[in-house]
Amino acid sequence: MAILHVNEENFDELIAGEKPVFVDFFATWCGPCKMLAPILEQVEQEMNDKVVVAKVDIDECMELAKKFGIMSIPTMILFKDSAELARAVGFRQKSQIEEMINGKIDG
Repeated sequence: MAILHVNEENFDELIAGEKPVFVDFFATWCGPCKMLAPILEQVEQEMNDKVVVAKVDIDECMELAKKFGIMSIPTMILFKDSAELARAVGFRQKSQIEEMINGKIDG
């Protein structure tokens, strides 16, 4: 699979699915977001049996950004059954992202 780019039309359905969903709220002009992109690609490739990795462009999906109180980017939120399990704001290393995911879905 690949990282999913989601918007207001398909977001609610995605986070309500069986698999946990790790969502990166980002913007194309954001430096830390660009640095995070290849890390999220690796996470998606290595953990796609456990979690769906998705991205939301806050400039295109302002309502979603507002709904989840996104004040700084990147903001990453882990969802399961439409509920927020964990949130991280700012650039994170791959190991930190993996810990965030594993700590919530394995525990």
